[in-house]
Amino acid sequence: MSPDSDPSPDLAARMASGRLRPERRISTPLRDLARLAQARLELPAPDDPADGGAAVTGVDLRAQDIEPGDLFAALPGTRSHGARFAADAVAAGAVAVLTDEAGLALARESGIPQTVPILVHDAPRSVLGVISAAIYGNPSQRMSVVGITGTSGKTTTSYLVEAALAAAGRRCALVGTIETRVEGRRVPSALTTPEAPQLHALFALVLEAGVDTVVMEVSSHALALGRVDGVHFDIGAFTNLSQDHLDFHRDLDDYFEAKARLFDPESPVHADRAVVCVDDRWGEAMAARAGSGDGVVVTVATRGADADWAAGAPEASASGTQTFTLVGPDGASHTVSTRLPGAYNVANASLALACAAELGVAVDDAARGIADVDVPGRVQRIERGQEFLAVVDYAHKPAALEAVIATLRGQSAGRLAVVVGAGGDRDTGKRPQMGEVAARSADLLVVTDDNPRSENPAEIRREVMAGALAVPVTERGEVREIADRAHAIADAVRWARSGDVVLVAGKGHEIGQEIHGVKHPFDDRDVTSAAIDHVLGERS
Repeated sequence: MSPDSDPSPDLAARMASGRLRPERRISTPLRDLARLAQARLELPAPDDPADGGAAVTGVDLRAQDIEPGDLFAALPGTRSHGARFAADAVAAGAVAVLTDEAGLALARESGIPQTVPILVHDAPRSVLGVISAAIYGNPSQRMSVVGITGTSGKTTTSYLVEAALAAAGRRCALVGTIETRVEGRRVPSALTTPEAPQLHALFALVLEAGVDTVVMEVSSHALALGRVDGVHFDIGAFTNLSQDHLDFHRDLDDYFEAKARLFDPESPVHADRAVVCVDDRWGEAMAARAGSGDGVVVTVATRGADADWAAGAPEASASGTQTFTLVGPDGASHTVSTRLPGAYNVANASLALACAAELGVAVDDAARGIADVDVPGRVQRIERGQEFLAVVDYAHKPAALEAVIATLRGQSAGRLAVVVGAGGDRDTGKRPQMGEVAARSADLLVVTDDNPRSENPAEIRREVMAGALAVPVTERGEVREIADRAHAIADAVRWARSGDVVLVAGKGHEIGQEIHGVKHPFDDRDVTSAAIDHVLGERS
């Protein structure tokens, strides 16, 4: 089955409605779930076996999404406790509640009937994954699951792995930042990794549809917060690590430890086999961590390090297609081509092929599968008949921005304009770094708004500008500040001449701009296209 094939009508209808639940339901007694999670079961009548054997057939975190027969997971949150909505969940059909001690009291206060049993655990989120997996029949144990983590390259690598496996006839589902894709049916993703109840329900759904392999991005948040608990990973793949999410993690070491949950033999979610890019010190450390037990560790390198899979220097065509030689563990050489430009995409492609090989796919078949893959919002060219290169990319952290700029510099001898900002309610430390990287590398830097979220956009821009203006005048290009993102893009496009490059960075595939809790329609690709059309009209 190809990634572009049509899903079955029944599956298509369910996915279009947003109902990502399997048709087949399994009844799981509450007592079994209590034993599995080592939770206390609060029954209305402690000696009544019927209550402990209530038929739980689903699980959800949101009261508004509860279906009859569900377990309602009432977790403590930063703003409110989920147990406050227990009565709503029971009214919708929940037959039991999972919560903590505080939630037990709140659930009773919310007005739920005294006859509703409650599972009580000191840390309910920590057991939600294994409970969800059990309720849906442990579907990940009946498929191959490839989990891809790292700071940059997760999305691209996941698309490449999916294509490599599909070329060999594997029936794949893709779960990631841009979309969830099942039998070619695309579902927009709100999170890189769904919460545990949604994830295990999705696994059960795709298993019913005949999928045999799931390729998924696994974020550090998902690993730290237990969203992938209960998942059996056949392969864990590591791309790289650089500064990001330090609003959530204490420091880079803490960030690394979150990623390491997918590889550490002592972790309950560690993969059976690790495929690790060792191009940086964090990759070397991750390979060492994964190798501290009895698991299989496969290494990938593109910069000359000793590894099982070694990629040679690529040759790039005028269109940006790269061709390189990949040498495998058996010493055999394979010619690999990818439409995705940049040294980092050689690493992504090599990692993807190593993952496919670990699942038994012939390397040359896998290489044919990835040759024509494009990834939305990743070094995506905007072609409107203009004489300059326009590119939209998701780069929203310093290392990623530096890498894509270096790639574009290598593709053109002309000038370079960069339009970039920084997201609100995220790691503030990278804002001046983004400004510095862009100012040092661009002939024109236009600092603008990204997704301000709840923050003051002007303050975010000030921090990015501070980094840009800290670069000595003799070492940087022109720096402008234009708050309105559409106007900023138009300004850079208007500046460009034949042979130049315009990079619009930070949002990539996103189709909205979040400002004070409201997501306004905004797609860098559409806005850039419109700006180019306008300029071409002016110049004709």
